[in-house]
Amino acid sequence: MHANGKGIPLNNEETIEWYRLAASMGDAKAQYHLGLMHENGRGTPKNDKEAIKWYQLAAEQGHARAQGNLAVMYATGAGTPKNCEQAIKWFRLAADKGLAKAQCNLGVMYLNGEGTPQDYAQAIKWYRLAAEQGNADAQYCLGVMHANGMGIPKQYGQAIKWFRLAANQGHARAQGNLGVMHANGEGTHRNYKEAIKWYRLAAEQGYSRAQCSLGLMYEDGKGIPKNDEEAIKWYRLAAEQGDKRAQCNLGVMHANGEGTHRNYKQALKWFRLAAEQGYSWAQYHLGLMHADGKGIPKNDEEAIKWYRLAAEQGDKLAQCNLGLMYANGEGTHRNYKQALKWFRVAADQDYARAQYNLAVMYANGNGTAKNDEKAIKWYRRAADKGDKRAQYNLASMFALGKVWPRNREEAIEFYRLSAEKARASVK
Repeated sequence: MHANGKGIPLNNEETIEWYRLAASMGDAKAQYHLGLMHENGRGTPKNDKEAIKWYQLAAEQGHARAQGNLAVMYATGAGTPKNCEQAIKWFRLAADKGLAKAQCNLGVMYLNGEGTPQDYAQAIKWYRLAAEQGNADAQYCLGVMHANGMGIPKQYGQAIKWFRLAANQGHARAQGNLGVMHANGEGTHRNYKEAIKWYRLAAEQGYSRAQCSLGLMYEDGKGIPKNDEEAIKWYRLAAEQGDKRAQCNLGVMHANGEGTHRNYKQALKWFRLAAEQGYSWAQYHLGLMHADGKGIPKNDEEAIKWYRLAAEQGDKLAQCNLGLMYANGEGTHRNYKQALKWFRVAADQDYARAQYNLAVMYANGNGTAKNDEKAIKWYRRAADKGDKRAQYNLASMFALGKVWPRNREEAIEFYRLSAEKARASVK
């Protein structure tokens, strides 16, 4: 009565004394509630060690919720040294009694291999048991397993089913993922309006990934009229929570003056925050700012540093720019072999600008033996993507008979394509 304020005013201090009296007489329910009050600081200062003491006594008498809460304390190291083996033990005892939260948490332990070897099949088993009882966290996790094919074949339809069940309970991550599924047409027809609906529900709960995704929909005008001011609003909310994608996107908006006045210093601020989290797209942009001296004094050494970090993560634009720095001796000694290396890895990712530069290296014999056939190969790949410089150089090589037999028709065609591209860029 004191705990719930039924018939008498709510009084936590009085409640705890009655629980203590009953708990000292071995009442498991009272021991559990006493642990809960110590853990939450209700009627007494918060004290995790006291909470564990009373949870343990109740758990040893088979109280399922006490077992589950005790397991959480061991899993997180609250009031006791972290002990995943003990956590698994108590989660299992509670889970075997049908406690959905414990079943879900046991699934997490198996998924992450904490206190037990990683086992996706066991994770799925426990998630499913909890999910079928309506546990939203388990429904979300089961959706993730189906979406990514973890321990089961990838099944987008099943993923959507479980995400939707959790999302309808207000689970923000499930709402965000359901938005992604609709935006990408995974397990359903692509539907940007439906994606926006779920992104917004999650974003309004403060879920940063959904805020970023909602910002992107506004920026691209997908399923909603393009609105750069709204994009910036949602990017900023996510960026201020440390979301690196949002930080980078916000930097791009400031750099380009989209939805706001162009502000290179703000762009630099957001690029740096994302770059320091290891986000390659931001590292590339930060390198670009240093190379161009935008919002900061031009610094080729810093540009190379950030290009390299992005390039080593596979960013093709950064790889190409790093190759150019080596080829031109900017911020480092000229090194054609290094230039060739970075042009090649970017070209292999089908980046036309890198393919053109790689062709130039082969045509001129820079960093490698001169090889007109390889130059033709890479010029052609870049030309097919509309690179006008590649089209012109390719036309010249055919016209001059660099590769036998001379091909006048192909030369004319590539000259024509190059000229059309040039005219289009002037208009």
